[in-house]
Amino acid sequence: MVHNLGEANSIFNQYMAEIRDIHIQGDMLRFRRNLERIGALLAYEISKDLDYKITDVQTPLGVAKVPTLQSNIVLATILRAGVPFHQGMLNIFDKAESAFISAYRKHNKDGSFKIKLEYMAKPDLKDKILILSDPMLATGASMHLTYQAIIEEEKPRFTYLVSAIASSEGIEYMKKHFSKSEVSIWVGAIDDELTAQAYIVPGLGDAGDLAYGRKEDK
Repeated sequence: MVHNLGEANSIFNQYMAEIRDIHIQGDMLRFRRNLERIGALLAYEISKDLDYKITDVQTPLGVAKVPTLQSNIVLATILRAGVPFHQGMLNIFDKAESAFISAYRKHNKDGSFKIKLEYMAKPDLKDKILILSDPMLATGASMHLTYQAIIEEEKPRFTYLVSAIASSEGIEYMKKHFSKSEVSIWVGAIDDELTAQAYIVPGLGDAGDLAYGRKEDK
């Protein structure tokens, strides 16, 4: 159910190292570009799991028989940190439809918080493959709540949940709330610690702030 690309040696881990590196994070363009590349490589690996059929392709010299993608894909992401991550996947699945969800943590004075959903735009999901991405999977609550909102009217055929970095607690939360028949989880790394404020350690900090600048606290 859980696929961790970071467990194998590849250039993928170079990009993961750079988004974590405090000395590189100050370059927002580079941070966004690395998130995009991580999203693209995760999408490429997921593509191996999808449906294909042999298609006759006319070339100048004859006909080539080529396996071509048959799955209808919807790429969904959580704003705002998910935008470059989403673009990387869209670079691979260039014919996919897209869905966008605005979700954020509403903090209380005691330090606790609730996940708030404010906006969602999505296509029909019937009989399609849903790939729901968020760069950071901390507690798992945002991903779960977003998934429930997306499938309220119709369910996809299957769902891939994708994050660059997950906490082990978030992974266990997802295993508890989803079955293997519903979803598959794909990540770039799994970190063991989650702080009381639900930040992943060592993690990388706030992905949205690193990609687009520090937001005003309210």
